[in-house]
Amino acid sequence: MPLHSSQSVLQPRTLAVRAALLLFMVLAFVLLTSLLDGGPGVAPLQILQQPRFPLANAWPGLLLAGVLLVLTRRLLLSFGLAFLLQGVFYAVNALKVENLGTPLLPADFRMVGQLRKGGAHLLFGYLPHSPWPYLGLLLAVTLVVAMWRFEPPLFARRTGGKRLLAGSAMAALLVTVLMGMSAWGKIYNGRVLWMEPWSASSTSVHSGMISSLVMFQLQNSRKQQKPDHAAASQLIDQSAAAMKQYMQMPPAGHELPDIVVIQSESFFDPTIMRGYEQSQFTPNLKRLAAHGSSGPLHVPTFGGGTIRTEFEMLTGLSLRYFDNLQFPYLQMNSKTVPSLVRTLNNHGYDTMALHGNDPTFWNRSTAFKALGFNRFVSQSSFPANAAIDGKYMADSAMTDEIMAQMKDSGPPQFVFAISIEAHGPYDVEPVHGDERDAIAVPNGLGDTDKRELQNYIYHMRHADAELGRLVAWLAKRNRPSLVLFYGDHLPGLTDSYRTTGFVDGQDMLSEAGTWLMVDPHNLLGKPTTMETAAWLLPGKLLEQAGIHDDPYFALTTLVGPQLAALTKAPGAVLPAEGSDEQRIDQAMSSVEQLRMSGKLDGLLPKVDTSQTSGIVRDDTGSAPPSAPAALFH
Repeated sequence: MPLHSSQSVLQPRTLAVRAALLLFMVLAFVLLTSLLDGGPGVAPLQILQQPRFPLANAWPGLLLAGVLLVLTRRLLLSFGLAFLLQGVFYAVNALKVENLGTPLLPADFRMVGQLRKGGAHLLFGYLPHSPWPYLGLLLAVTLVVAMWRFEPPLFARRTGGKRLLAGSAMAALLVTVLMGMSAWGKIYNGRVLWMEPWSASSTSVHSGMISSLVMFQLQNSRKQQKPDHAAASQLIDQSAAAMKQYMQMPPAGHELPDIVVIQSESFFDPTIMRGYEQSQFTPNLKRLAAHGSSGPLHVPTFGGGTIRTEFEMLTGLSLRYFDNLQFPYLQMNSKTVPSLVRTLNNHGYDTMALHGNDPTFWNRSTAFKALGFNRFVSQSSFPANAAIDGKYMADSAMTDEIMAQMKDSGPPQFVFAISIEAHGPYDVEPVHGDERDAIAVPNGLGDTDKRELQNYIYHMRHADAELGRLVAWLAKRNRPSLVLFYGDHLPGLTDSYRTTGFVDGQDMLSEAGTWLMVDPHNLLGKPTTMETAAWLLPGKLLEQAGIHDDPYFALTTLVGPQLAALTKAPGAVLPAEGSDEQRIDQAMSSVEQLRMSGKLDGLLPKVDTSQTSGIVRDDTGSAPPSAPAALFH
């Protein structure tokens, strides 16, 4: 007898029994979702104490199960398939927490579109290498197929339109949840559930991962940041005199230098880790820092999300002031974005980005055009035999390409180079295993953590060596030059950090990286140590190059230093702000939103840079004039 005939419908057919079976599956789904989630706020026993927490966390999955039930008419199949799909999301969330320290956010789903643009090669490297998860998934799929084949339907195929009505209603409800329709805010909000808008981790722990995703989607969909024109104008007016003085400073007295910026993948100095205080893994960084400017660098990400730091560096905009801009290159809508690159273009620079990876990953090929780059040299333009070390192109190949691209004549050049050798995951064998094995690690690390830390340091040491090689090569050229080197974020070695801890006692999301700026032709100068943030680097770079006439970067140079420490990875605990600092912080938020929307220029002071105020800049690269005291009191 065919399984789909009316006689095959599950017996008995009484409405009460079918309703009881359905309620049992709903309860089982809620409890299993609670177990899968693991957060104390949605633990199975919470169904008795605060049922709204586990029910809200399971609600989208229940709606999906309901839609599938209408389509298939099979109870176990529908709930089993919904739970399986939900389990995939939890597995991805676990991988993100393990590697990046934060749970899934709505913006993370933009990464799906990156899988066919070079993202699959990078992201799939983080999948578990053990066969057991895949065997478990295969078993689950087998069970789903079996239920489809052998489970009898719960109700008849023809229901007089009731199936269509019920299915359409549940599908519509599910879509409104996924879209973040404001009506769901009556359930998914901080008053009903637990939400900390500044911490996805805490929200996920207390309200469940699914509820956390819904709440942040609702927050993003209704949150429209509106700049305060009055606050922005007041900040600019109070800074105007210092800005004009700064913008009238004469150039350094020589031709504009070639500028090479190295965004070094996951680079940081391991001496900030306990057990590595006396390590000597970055000899070139330390040697060059003794003759240049350097210090701790605050960045807006941890373990990944390179484009967040990259965006701040290239635009001078702080992502702290753009809550909805999680992956800026994937969310930029304007064809023209104000940037450091455009300022350099205005000064006659030939601007080039260079990266040994797929140009479409992170949407860089489009974003770099919007930022104003003249050229983008990507993976296909590198030599076919470019060196690979571990999983990615070696830093030595990047240095070779920088040298090949730079010209000995013509206009000044700006090269923004993005390395990739030290990118995670750190479980891929490097070219020189003996070099890796000789790296000592702190006590207490397990075998897996030890090997990953060794692999990372192996690649990080190559970045340091290439920094030394590049600076030495530039020093031999007959053109002035300037090098800015920084790490985009700490590597995602979460288990190692939890075992060792950090010298300053902070958690991994709050730790600063490192930056260095040096003139290869002047390695006898006095060192300058300064804590800063990625969004303030463009101002420092322009100042060192002798370019002072951009009013926005003049403002960030004057006002930004006291806000630098507020730049943190999502989920990090922010330092307390005083009332004056908070006022400036809020005003700067409006300034940056106006700049991003192209509405700031009318508020900025204009200076006739053809005339100078007679201020003489000394050879040590002295600090710019300070903003007036009234600005801070």
